[in-house]
Amino acid sequence: MSVKNLKPLFWFGIILAFTAITLVATIFIPSDSWFAGIRVVLAFIFVAFLPGYCLVNILFRGKNKLDIIEELVLSVALSFGLEGLVGLFLSLSPIKITFASITVSLSVLVLVFGAIAFVRKLREFNVQSSQGVSG
Repeated sequence: MSVKNLKPLFWFGIILAFTAITLVATIFIPSDSWFAGIRVVLAFIFVAFLPGYCLVNILFRGKNKLDIIEELVLSVALSFGLEGLVGLFLSLSPIKITFASITVSLSVLVLVFGAIAFVRKLREFNVQSSQGVSG
């Protein structure tokens, strides 16, 4: 692994780790235990922020880069919009809306958007690295 791929890889690793930790917490921590607060906080961040954050990182790269406040607000807004679409899709499909279907659907959505954003970040990072070496 080269050093120039570390930053996008680190970003994607954080997305993967947070998704995995949230899934483990929501599945294995009972809602009536002492650790339910951890479960609620992780699930809230996962639902309210992560899908939109990954989508923002797909849409706004390079010259279209946003400020941190714009990125945070747009991430939350897009997350709720995406979750509404996921809920609509699940309610109209034979799968129906259950805890498991929502958890799996949002996790898949985050992982797919995260992978696409990772590829875009990696391409941009490689272009910047090659321009820095030759320029």
